[in-house]
Amino acid sequence: MVGFETILEAPSKDERKSVVGYDVPEGVDIRGRYDAEFARILSKDALQFVAGLQREFRSHIKYAMECRKEAKTTYNNGGLPGFDPATKYVREGEWVCAAPPPAVADRRVEITGPVERKMIINALNSGAKVFMADFEDALSPSWENLMQGQVNLKDAVNGTISFHDKARNRGYKLNEQTAKLFVRPRGWHLPEAHIFIDGEPATGCLVDFGLYFFHNWSNFRRMQGQGFGPFFYLPKMEHSREARIWNSVFERAEKMAGIERGSIRATVLIETLPAVFQMDEILYELRDHSVGLNCGRWDYIFSYVKTFQAHPDRLLPDRVQVGMSQHFMRSYSDLLIRTCHKRGVHGMGGMAAQIPIRDDPKANEAAMELVKKDKLREVMAGHDGTWAAHPGLIPVIMEVFTNNMGNKANQIHSIKREDADQLTEHDLLQIPKGVRTMEGLRLNARVGIQYVAAWLTGTGSVPLYNLMEDAATAEISRVQNWQWLRYGVELDGDGLGVKVTRDLFGRVVEEEMARIEREVGKDKFKKGMYKEACKIFTRQCTAPMLDDFLTLDAYNHIVIHHPTSGSSRL
Repeated sequence: MVGFETILEAPSKDERKSVVGYDVPEGVDIRGRYDAEFARILSKDALQFVAGLQREFRSHIKYAMECRKEAKTTYNNGGLPGFDPATKYVREGEWVCAAPPPAVADRRVEITGPVERKMIINALNSGAKVFMADFEDALSPSWENLMQGQVNLKDAVNGTISFHDKARNRGYKLNEQTAKLFVRPRGWHLPEAHIFIDGEPATGCLVDFGLYFFHNWSNFRRMQGQGFGPFFYLPKMEHSREARIWNSVFERAEKMAGIERGSIRATVLIETLPAVFQMDEILYELRDHSVGLNCGRWDYIFSYVKTFQAHPDRLLPDRVQVGMSQHFMRSYSDLLIRTCHKRGVHGMGGMAAQIPIRDDPKANEAAMELVKKDKLREVMAGHDGTWAAHPGLIPVIMEVFTNNMGNKANQIHSIKREDADQLTEHDLLQIPKGVRTMEGLRLNARVGIQYVAAWLTGTGSVPLYNLMEDAATAEISRVQNWQWLRYGVELDGDGLGVKVTRDLFGRVVEEEMARIEREVGKDKFKKGMYKEACKIFTRQCTAPMLDDFLTLDAYNHIVIHHPTSGSSRL
């Protein structure tokens, strides 16, 4: 069982007089704050469904997480990830996935963002083909954010969502035409410490999936999915056995709802290095429920460093140099397209994280040119669509894809990429070229600390230096700093030959904290959680052993238990 440093809030006098709690089934304990609006989401039947998923699949999830640990030990002892000889028959087989549902055949531009109310409305109205509403890397998983997110999604599916911005005195509601909604639950590794089932924290993704599916499957199929759905994005997988669990979860949900098998559809993010060698196998496990794979390229870079944490010969250059022109990144993208198109599903491109720069037309023009260049590369390579972090990018990206795809909904059958069959393990693992600099070290510290500070105060999607950052960027910053410190690397790009030491890193952090204070202003710095974030981030970068995820450690700081909320006898 996972342990948590929780903040316990004692009930007030009024609460003790008349305790109102959630109506929960046997074995379920709700430790998050009671709210009447949340209670409509956390109904007894919905919680029964979530508890059923937890009980049926928890042993499978625990086994999958143990397998991750075993793989990590192998890599730390000098092993390399690669194609599994035991599943060669899957990679060489002539099978295909179920055809994409008509509602999501065209996905040329997708926008992503947290399950925040105004964001949902703006994203659905953005002109993108798909909006991926995020419970994962773009959300700080506080109880309030998670439950309000479920409320918001239910209203969005029903078409009734609205929002009044008091500061701007402006109202927001849905247009007639909206993007198709996909939902991304958390990864298998993340617990939900506000809901206990049979005495242990629930699995975060089963809570996210279960509550959303239970309340929305019927209306979604009628109003959005044209008889299919709901639709999902699945993050952080490392092996096809994890996809097999998701497939079983989907089948159980379909059976509960009385809908045909294959109604639920999901796109898997290939955002870990081990998963790139499992793409055929992942699609095979989800072949009745798949709508393709996506290049989660920022997390993929993070995973490269994490996988090779004990390999001093595989150090990355500054993270700004690790783009799609690097051979290992281009190989990953090409093989993903080939695998998806061979199996009859979408091969989706990566994130454009740029934010329009309103007050500097010249800088904005340069940023938009970078976006166009990146998206042109993707569509020419054969990707069927791509991601944007900001509504302002949608017209630019839509134009690039439409100019090159024309009226075709996708490129699944028109660009096969058979040349990618020649890609080898060496291509996918090739060490990236580039240099390491003091500015790279500083940027990692500055971005990492600011992201963690925002995350601790409830924000998981953070605009920093004209880019929209989520947890993946903070993870790259953290693991790269850790690796450079661990091996005392030479900053060879400055011409100074300085080696990264704890003393140097301490000075850098101190100076970057002073810079953050200047940039955000003394008042915001004082009220924010920058000092707490600095402690967490510094501890993570200087730890003797690399933690698997920054957010697992930071999660302890946002869990708040309310003992009066609702429980049943175990």
